[in-house]
Amino acid sequence: MHPVRFELLATDGNARNGIGHTARGQYNTPCFMPVGTRGAIKYLSAADYERLGAEIVLGNTYHLMLRPGAETVAALGGLGRFAGWGGLTLTDSGGFQIFSLEPKVDDDGATFRSTYDGSMHRFTPESAVATQELLGADIQMVLDVCAPLPSPPQVIRLALDRTSAWAARAHAAHQRPDQALFGIVQGGLDKAMRAESAQRTVEIGFDGYGIGGLSVGETRAEMLPALAAAIEHLPADRPRYLMGVGDPASLIEAVALGVDQFDCVMQTRIGRHGTALTSTGKVHVKNAKHINSDQPIDATCSCEVCQRHSMGYIRHLFQVGEPTGPRLVSLHNIAWTLRLMSDMRSAIAAGTFETLRRHVVAVWG
Repeated sequence: MHPVRFELLATDGNARNGIGHTARGQYNTPCFMPVGTRGAIKYLSAADYERLGAEIVLGNTYHLMLRPGAETVAALGGLGRFAGWGGLTLTDSGGFQIFSLEPKVDDDGATFRSTYDGSMHRFTPESAVATQELLGADIQMVLDVCAPLPSPPQVIRLALDRTSAWAARAHAAHQRPDQALFGIVQGGLDKAMRAESAQRTVEIGFDGYGIGGLSVGETRAEMLPALAAAIEHLPADRPRYLMGVGDPASLIEAVALGVDQFDCVMQTRIGRHGTALTSTGKVHVKNAKHINSDQPIDATCSCEVCQRHSMGYIRHLFQVGEPTGPRLVSLHNIAWTLRLMSDMRSAIAAGTFETLRRHVVAVWG
């Protein structure tokens, strides 16, 4: 029995509406997972994401293992209890953060320097599993090698081969029956390598499948064929997770190809700088033209921020450096994205997904 199974409720083309069942609870797909890097989404608390209707929140293995330490999180009841969050949790392997630090990588693992104090650390597929078992998330990810794009074919090939070898080692090391383990597909923008990576990862046999190494600088037009090549070889009865993708057009295009879950820091990162996601595109709340606006960020949005506050007020908060400003736009952006996912689920169930896709791409494409 896998700790995660995927229950299909409806399809519209390749788009899927379903339920991911974990050992501790379930989540509806397509699903957007906000990112709480250090055990919290910046400016937000667990009570906020509960109210917003998030079902899974991410934690970052790399940051949490450095501060406060995985043992400390375990002693305080695991990531969910530590953060006061009753929903589901997912931890990334730390691979993306480690590789952005340009570590020394060999066939066995990666050696990297702490971003906090410069101390040296070693990460292997086995230690990534053990660390995440201590963190105790409902879903953990294998350690993978994320090659930057563009990279020469031999760099993509080495990343693919190491990711495959490391996935097998992670699978062998995984002990907790109540914690799902997802494999990760690499392969850059090369369709043949994406297909090969997917097949090799599926042969090992995971609870779900992440698709990594995309949305790292390539265009959406470059990303989608590579994504489709991977999905073609992923099993229909397991969740498919496109890692690190969150702009509205990419979300809906990936769902159209058969992706089930997503995470992204964009919603809160741009929110902290005063940029809001709306039904008509991005709105820059700090612009002078909003100084006397008594309108909400998005008149079609039912979130608590749009129900209560004007853009003139929120702009004022940014102008005076009041942290409530970034908080409110972050809340709105997560609520807006969760509603977009809900709209996708409804459209798939109703057979009107293509109409919604065209509308979203027209605004955001």
